[in-house]
Amino acid sequence: MAISVKNIRYTYEPGMPGETVALDGVSFDVPDGMVLGIIGHTGSGKSTLLQHLNGLIRPDSGEIWIDGTCITDSKTRMTEIRRRVGLVFQYPEYQLFEETVAKDVAFGPKNLGLTEEETERRVRHAISLVGLDYEEIKALSPFELSGGMKRRIAIAGVIAMHPKVLILDEPTAGLDPSAHREILSMIRRIHEDMGIILIFVSHNMGDIADISDRILVMSGGRISLEGTPSEVFSHENELTGMGLDLPPARKIVNELAAKTAGFESSALTIEEAAEDIRKYLGKC
Repeated sequence: MAISVKNIRYTYEPGMPGETVALDGVSFDVPDGMVLGIIGHTGSGKSTLLQHLNGLIRPDSGEIWIDGTCITDSKTRMTEIRRRVGLVFQYPEYQLFEETVAKDVAFGPKNLGLTEEETERRVRHAISLVGLDYEEIKALSPFELSGGMKRRIAIAGVIAMHPKVLILDEPTAGLDPSAHREILSMIRRIHEDMGIILIFVSHNMGDIADISDRILVMSGGRISLEGTPSEVFSHENELTGMGLDLPPARKIVNELAAKTAGFESSALTIEEAAEDIRKYLGKC
């Protein structure tokens, strides 16, 4: 499984007074198993790009290949693509609707025509992957759960479909710090267990730096920067010029370096920053 996006372009309301170029020649590749983070200010084209990867929007021009299939070809069956590419929108908990947690997570697998035994196996596994106990919550109404638990159940419903690609749009938005940490742990667990391509958008630079193998920075419908977290976050002036921030850990070590003779660090996570500070103190 791999993704190849080739020079896609998309315009909202073409020929109308509100015409807006959302994607302008976007190209990139995602190899199997990669965690790809996408960042950019509001209106940069991030959400539009995600919807193209799931086939919800077709580009005006260009191609998108997923697992050897051109999903922008009008002959391609999009129902099959959407089984392979799971897209979780912001605040997915608003899409819960069944009377029990188990029924909600089972909705997708049932629509695949799976047996009851296979459906239950997938539901149990999906619920465990999002860090919850199947026996404890299977009969509960999803609407009785906390906000963070609702979000995890909504995501479980997508991964129970066994997608080859999982796309998450702002998965930690609006959560308290505890639920935020739980969702990040869940994302790591899902990726480690399933070994799938994972693509996620976030405004939290700490999350992006911590989880991503590679990062795309979007601005004005184009990819402005692309590379590893270390490569991307080394372009501080370009990022701030686009209205983006650095990860909190990088800001901390930059501040320390400016005020502390001999201290140097390129840390991107709190753990890396703490290690560099310990090493510096050990030399003093």
